[in-house]
Amino acid sequence: MIPQFEAEETAALLTPAAAADALADVLRAGLDPEACPQRTALPVPGGELLLMPAAAGAYAGVKIAGVAPGNPALGLPRITGSYLLLDGPTLRPLALFDGAALTALRTPAVSALALRYLTPAGRAPRLVLFGAGPQAYGHLEAVRDVREPAQAVVVARNPVAAEKLAAYARSLGIPARTGTPADVADADLVLCCTTAREPLFDGRLVAPGATVVAVGSHEPDARETDTALVRRAAVYVESRAAALREAGDLLVPEAEGAIGPGHISGTLADLVTGRMPAAGPPGCPQLFKSVGMAWEDLAVAVAMYRAAGATTARGTSAT
Repeated sequence: MIPQFEAEETAALLTPAAAADALADVLRAGLDPEACPQRTALPVPGGELLLMPAAAGAYAGVKIAGVAPGNPALGLPRITGSYLLLDGPTLRPLALFDGAALTALRTPAVSALALRYLTPAGRAPRLVLFGAGPQAYGHLEAVRDVREPAQAVVVARNPVAAEKLAAYARSLGIPARTGTPADVADADLVLCCTTAREPLFDGRLVAPGATVVAVGSHEPDARETDTALVRRAAVYVESRAAALREAGDLLVPEAEGAIGPGHISGTLADLVTGRMPAAGPPGCPQLFKSVGMAWEDLAVAVAMYRAAGATTARGTSAT
């Protein structure tokens, strides 16, 4: 019987900072996200079924995830699924993790890793956070590990949920309030963690030097940022191939003729390995667009597995 980790156990295995370190380690070790297999998406009556396999080094793994838009109204999570970690050489199952909990950690960790390079150290940013779901909470916690916000403004469709997240931010010692999309004009950092299919704010309002992170979609016709922002921003992605296949934030402006496929400035691997300078060009906003990739799930799952083994070695049950 392989170890099985439920949602709370999965979430407790790693901090966002440790997950970001795991992602950086595999990139520095030479993993090429451009060569990683693409996700398979299958429409099903309840929403969408995703299959995300990956293999690197001594491990392989696959995430089976469901995206069920109707679940929140039923009091159920929108993202469901499981992650099966395998021994690389033998493909022997090693552990089964809660897929939603892994995703809820992995996505903010990817953003946090990008922010280590795209935001200046030593300055507390003014944060505007779009969304009030699990990813918004995860991103708030991950950002604290990278750049402690001077203040946070929460913008969400549900005012009760927005105030609840603002209250949580205040409980972490961050001055916070709810706000409107116009608050991006005063932001140093904008995080978009929503299920929106249309732009959330006017990209002309974003200040030069501000950083925007958009993680909410992986569909070519859905986006959180508008053409105005993308056209004037230095754009960074996890993988050019994945972004030009799945990132509506870039594909819609390209279809409009506002940008070309060469508009992408660089990738996460370029930043982490030092192939290009951090902090980007001066005088324009920076946009990091994430679609989520299987290599990231694998890197975090391996780090979780190792952390669980270390816990077991100390005499604490890991299952």
